[in-house]
Amino acid sequence: MTALPETTARKLGLVIDLDTCVGCHACVTACKGWNDQGYGVPLSDQNPYGADPSGVFLNRVHSYAVQPVEGYAQTINFPRSCLHCADAPCVTVCPTGASYKRAEDGIVLVNEDACMGCGLCAWACPYGAREMDADAGVMKKCTLCVDRIYNENLPEQDREPACVRTCPTGARHFGDLGDPGSEVSRLVADRGGYDLMPDMGTRPANKYLPPRGKDRPGQASLLAPLLDIRATGFAGWLDKMLGKI
Repeated sequence: MTALPETTARKLGLVIDLDTCVGCHACVTACKGWNDQGYGVPLSDQNPYGADPSGVFLNRVHSYAVQPVEGYAQTINFPRSCLHCADAPCVTVCPTGASYKRAEDGIVLVNEDACMGCGLCAWACPYGAREMDADAGVMKKCTLCVDRIYNENLPEQDREPACVRTCPTGARHFGDLGDPGSEVSRLVADRGGYDLMPDMGTRPANKYLPPRGKDRPGQASLLAPLLDIRATGFAGWLDKMLGKI
């Protein structure tokens, strides 16, 4: 079985703001596009235009209707991908050493040349973050765009995961969560960022920022200014008529 490093020099990961994620799936599209041409074999699709399409995605977004709280209903868009755990069970169960965690930055990767597609890592991951590529016969997962963040041929502003670079609402943040002074660490501290399923003991690098209440002073969503826009002219009349229905 593969051993985990005792410590890592850095703890690279994502901070995802559930308050500003609108579920547009831009991160999903960007992830799929980048990983079709970068690290490892391309992500395959099976019967994409048929009645029963399937394919490999390293990042997915799930939307949930939340029971009414404080007098209003809410939809939560929940992005999901590999969390690059400190105690990654997907690594320790791998029989060939294909799954491993890097000591220099904490990123969990798969050596596809050594992967035999047994699926043990997918069985061990409590977050459902591993996917079998049916065409390649190997397990795939989020790499934090390791072939992008260290690519000196890219402009510096582009050296971040494709999902982060693409997010139109700024809901995704990337950085070193092992550095208390980093932007992502300060964001987690200020907003009460939390681990997903902490009871599993995996100590994920990625953190989630909770949705903020609409009626709490100083806690308004970044999208709040859009809610104050009032239509005028024909659009205003139409809005008024629809409001009477």
